[in-house]
Amino acid sequence: MKKAPRNRTITLSKSEISKYKNLIIRSEDLKSFAPVNSLILGDVYHSHKFIPDNSVDLLFLDPPYNLYKKFHNVSFIKRKDEDYSQWFESWLTLLLPKLKETSTVYVCCDWQTSVSIYRVLSKYLIILNRITWEREKGRGAKNNFKNSHEDIWFAVKSRKYYFNSSAVKLKRKVIAPYRINGSPKDWEAGSDGNFRLTHAGNLWTDISIPFWSMPENTIHPTQKPEKLLAKLILASTKENDLVLDPFAGSGTSAVTAKKLNRRFYAIEISEEYLLLAMKRLEMAEIDKNIQGFEDGVFWERNTLSFRKKKN
Repeated sequence: MKKAPRNRTITLSKSEISKYKNLIIRSEDLKSFAPVNSLILGDVYHSHKFIPDNSVDLLFLDPPYNLYKKFHNVSFIKRKDEDYSQWFESWLTLLLPKLKETSTVYVCCDWQTSVSIYRVLSKYLIILNRITWEREKGRGAKNNFKNSHEDIWFAVKSRKYYFNSSAVKLKRKVIAPYRINGSPKDWEAGSDGNFRLTHAGNLWTDISIPFWSMPENTIHPTQKPEKLLAKLILASTKENDLVLDPFAGSGTSAVTAKKLNRRFYAIEISEEYLLLAMKRLEMAEIDKNIQGFEDGVFWERNTLSFRKKKN
């Protein structure tokens, strides 16, 4: 089927599928540690063995939420809360030895799984915060409020963790510019408008979910935006640090790590999504842009595109 002119969703041709399949690293074939910057086809229970201990600076976890959901050929069935917690704990404990003493862990969840995940995380890690981000997508339901947000638990292995608040400041439009003796107070005036750099809080309303006209969009049903990953990676890692994602999906964490000059390991159980991730990594060799992030600054949603139109 021919795509609409503005539809930029990443797809795979038959020749690309054949090419990338020949490059797949399968966990069943590994005999020793996987090379750094690897996409590994397999599940977390087996694949974690091929990640060196005490090597990971940032562990990003985006596991299936406790919902009835089908990810291509893999189905996830809703469980009792205690069963979901046990499942989460069963593989989290396998990953903890991979972390450095200074490492950070971010865990994505929805409102139903947030409490279950907190209970498990708090047994093994120091929880510092819960980020809530606006996930504005979907039409909602007639008999309930629309789910418009998700959570990310921010945890660390020790108090020696790294955090760079300056790297994740948000550039916002100033609605009521305040001046002292005629000069702007804490904001800058420019030909494209008045803006202020603000420290990042734990409520994020500037994230756009990938959709069909965005160049990062894929068919993955729960794809996380590159801008979201960029905030986490820049806040909690330095260049050349190592990011591990054991539920990589279509590869957003690996792609964003690559664009930001970080190393990565990414594990994914679905071959189709892994192939998409491989193509995205190849695309990132040419295009390192992250939508909503420019010149080292995160822009409030829609303000960057408005600024470009004016210029």
